[in-house]
Order: sequence, then structure tokens, then C-alpha cells
Amino acid sequence: MDNNTKRTLYTPIIIALCILAGFYLRGCLDVNHRGMNFFSNGNKIDAILEIIDQQYVDTVNINQLVEKTAFNLINELDPHSVLIPAEDLQAVNEPLEGSFSGIGISFNFISDTILVLNVIPGSPAEKAGILPFDRIITINDSVFAGRKFGDNEIQNNIKGPQNTKVKLGIMRDDATDLIYFDVTRGDVPSFSIEASYVVSNNIGYIKIRNFARTTYNDFLTAIATLKDEGCTSFIIDLRGNSGGIMDVAIRMINEFMPAKRPIVYAEGKAFRRQNFRADGTGSCQDAPLVVLIDELSGSASEIFAGAIQDNDRGIIIGRRSYGKGLVQAPIPLKDGSELRLTVARYYTPSGRCIQKAYEMGNAADYEQDLYNRYMHGEFLYADSIKMVDSLEYKTLGGRTVYGGGGIMPDIFIPRDTSGITSFYVNVANSDVLLQFTLEYSFRNRKKLGSFGTYQELYSYLKSQRVMDQFFEYAESKDIKRRPSSADVSDGMLENNVFSLIVRNFFENPGYYPVLQKDDIVIHRAIKVLNDGEWKPQVSISESEINNSSIIKSGFRFKEYKKITALG
Repeated sequence: MDNNTKRTLYTPIIIALCILAGFYLRGCLDVNHRGMNFFSNGNKIDAILEIIDQQYVDTVNINQLVEKTAFNLINELDPHSVLIPAEDLQAVNEPLEGSFSGIGISFNFISDTILVLNVIPGSPAEKAGILPFDRIITINDSVFAGRKFGDNEIQNNIKGPQNTKVKLGIMRDDATDLIYFDVTRGDVPSFSIEASYVVSNNIGYIKIRNFARTTYNDFLTAIATLKDEGCTSFIIDLRGNSGGIMDVAIRMINEFMPAKRPIVYAEGKAFRRQNFRADGTGSCQDAPLVVLIDELSGSASEIFAGAIQDNDRGIIIGRRSYGKGLVQAPIPLKDGSELRLTVARYYTPSGRCIQKAYEMGNAADYEQDLYNRYMHGEFLYADSIKMVDSLEYKTLGGRTVYGGGGIMPDIFIPRDTSGITSFYVNVANSDVLLQFTLEYSFRNRKKLGSFGTYQELYSYLKSQRVMDQFFEYAESKDIKRRPSSADVSDGMLENNVFSLIVRNFFENPGYYPVLQKDDIVIHRAIKVLNDGEWKPQVSISESEINNSSIIKSGFRFKEYKKITALG
């Protein structure tokens, strides 16, 4: 076959292949072209997701991909911006709302059985007839005895929407048959004022767990009750309080401030600066005051302590606070989730931002900060805390304070390690303490429940061989008490044992006075108040402070109503 014949034969084939190749290349170019067009009208994230959805080799769940992308995106911001899934939002919000939907009991385990410890007065559980020390055997006909279930699993079965029912099978005392209760779930209060009592002479003590929507009203009630009992001075305990709703903290500070005193200001890129000041209606404007903080006091707690310190209104005692000076705005999303986005920083009256340093997108190192502070000796020695001179500020009275990470107390109290022994550590790292006090309370519930006050119960416990029984119980669980070091920790352990037993019958109002009997921080606060040393020594007079430009300028207190924010 000659060359011309070959060309004639193969030419149509070559032309056809070229046309097919052209269509193929055009298809490839169209893929890029579609992506480019979409990106030009939208954004890169949307473009990539659309391309994956249409052209990826396998079918993928785009919704899951979007969810992971959103979480990763927020994680690249500061450590306090967070995206909360819809299914978790209710549980996250409950501590801030001051109530939840449930039946109103507290419980724990004894011998793999759910033991009801306390029933909230007026709760659905009380109305249905549930009693302390009832044992829950079944929930909605499912057996919850014989092995230890997780608290979340139990709560998920007991809690639920309002006006729905939960069926409980109860074993009471020595009855042989279960007693069944149909309990209608309802709104159950969650109290953020954990304790309020007369701690010494005319000194009232108030411990605040967090700043929820109901905290301000509960706080006013606690103040009024303590005043009725003769209290004229106050200790506000914010140790372990991680914060909450800014508005609530500001209104509580207002109770202690003279008119026009600055409380806090907040400012961000898209958040116009707003100043918050006292309105002069506070009920304790002249009352001697001490505020307690520690390394777990954060955000709204630091607003409280910082305002008191910068106004020279009282004395701050304890250890350097956490160092969270960022404000989050809750932003609901269409799918029911919520974005809590950092929109501003808050500043104490002197102008200091107490947010500690962080690296964007590096939450791991940020979360290590407390451990690093502990290893550096900060919880034991004040001089291990290095203040930065460039972050020096002045209080209204001229005292020097520092920004850059938390509130440094006026009086530093190291963590009390005097009673810490190997035996104490072994007990603390086990469930021996809790299980012993539960079993002791259950065995002796009729006698222990007969006392009218926690003081009477505490006196009775002191007259019994409770600690000998505890040491025997601990030894039966292979935690041996060495005589050489036992006496060192006996006092601390006795406080823990007695306070937990008292709590089973008198809840927090009895628990804290017993637990805190030897609290060195509270004792120092009492001494400061009794000695009249609660007022900081300042370099300018009260009249000069009241006539300063800081006091005479700024927004009114009620301006704060325009903001909903978490701190």
C-alpha cells in the first residue's frame, strides 16, 4: 500500500481523535472555568465545597464537611470564640439561664445504685413524693442498678422537655417492692449563690459560683438577709468563678459603688466603646468590703475584682486571677447552633486589659498556662509573678496596678499545702471520701436527719468515732494511713468528711460553713475587716477623686442595657 493510500485511510481516524481530544480538553477546562466563575461571585470556601460536591471522585456528606470546616475556622481565632452545636446549646446555656427543665434532685452512687441525696423544695420531684435517700432502680422501666452509669447518661434519661413525664422505680428503706412515681418535668432553679452566712461577728460571707441571669436577684436577697442578721461588712468569694453574663456582674458591682464611679468599659473593631458607671442606687455603697479571687476566677469575676480594686473601694485577697479580658457576643445560626464570637475587649477603670497573652489558633498552649504558672511556683510565691512595667496603671487613688494577665490581689495568700501528705493525696485521687460519707449518711440517715440545724449535726459528728471509721474504710480500699504523717492531714480530712456528711442533710448552706472553718483566705479577710484595713491606702483624697475628670465624664449606668454579652 503506497503512502497516499495510507494517508487517505488514516486521515478520518486522526480527525475524529482530534475532535474527541478537543471535547475532552474542553471538559477539563470547563471544570476550572466553573470553579473560577463561582469563586468570582462567591468566596473560596463556597467554591471549593461546590467543586467537591459536583466533581469529587466519591460521594461525600457536604453538611458534615461544612460543619468540620466551620469548627476549624473558629478554632483559628482566639481561644474564647467558639461554635456550639445545636444539640449541645441547651446544656451549655443552662448554667447561664439559672434554671433547667428536669425533676429537681441531686444524686450519687452507692453500691452501684442511684441514691437521691437532695430534693429541691417545690420541685416536681418533691411534689411527686420523692424523698432524700430514695434509691432509683428503674427509669422509664429500664434498670439503672447493678452497675455504675455515667452521670450524663442518667441525666439524659431523667431530664427532658417541660410537661413531659419520667417514670421512676424507687426502693425506699427496707421495702421489698419498688414504688413507682410518674414525675412531670418542670422548670427547676439552679442557684449560683452557693453560700451566704454570717462568718464572724457582723461580717457576711457570699460565695458566687457564676454570673447567671438570676444571680443579681439572688444576690440582693442574700445581702438583705445578711443585713437583717446584723451584717455591716461583706466578703464576696469569687474563687473558682469562671464568669458569665457581663450585665449581671456590672449590676452587682453597682451595689457597692458611689454614683458615677467607673465600673468597666468595652471596645472592639466594630464595637463602639461603651463606658459603664455606677448609678448611685447601690445598697452597700459604704459597706466595708473584701473580694476573694484565685487562678480560676475569670472574666466577669475579674470585671468585679478589677472595678473594686481600681476604685480603691475594697481589698482583693487571694491569688492572681485567670486573665480573660475578651467579650463574646452570642450569635444564633439558622441550623440552631450558636456562634459565640469575641467582639471586644473589656478594660478596668484604670484602663488595663487583663487578657493574658495568646496566639491565634493555638488553644493548646493557652490551656497550658495554669499548669505553667503552677510549675513556676506562682501559686505559692508572690515574687514568682513578674509584672511588666510598660503595663503599669494607676487606680483612682493613685495606687499602682498592672495589666497584661489577670488581677493581682492586694494581699497574696499562697495555696495552703500544710496538710497535704501522701495519704491525703491518695484519698483525694480516689472516691473513698465520697463513698464513705454516702454510706455513713445512708446507714445513719434517721439519726443524722433528726437535727434541726447543721451546727447541731456538726457537734454530734464531733462526738462520734467518725474519723476512726473513715480510716478503717480507707484501709479496706488499700489506702493505708502512715502514723508518721497521718496527724498532719487529719484536720483537713476531718473537715472534708464532716462537711460532706452535713451537705447530705443541709446542702450548701451547711456544707460551706463546715468546710471553710479553717480556710486561711477567709480568716485573713475577717482579720482585714475587723482591723479596719479594708480601705486601701491612697495618695489623693476622696474629694479629689470625686472631682476628677474620670468621674465627671462618661455614659450613665443604664447605657449597659444596650448590650448582650458574655464575659
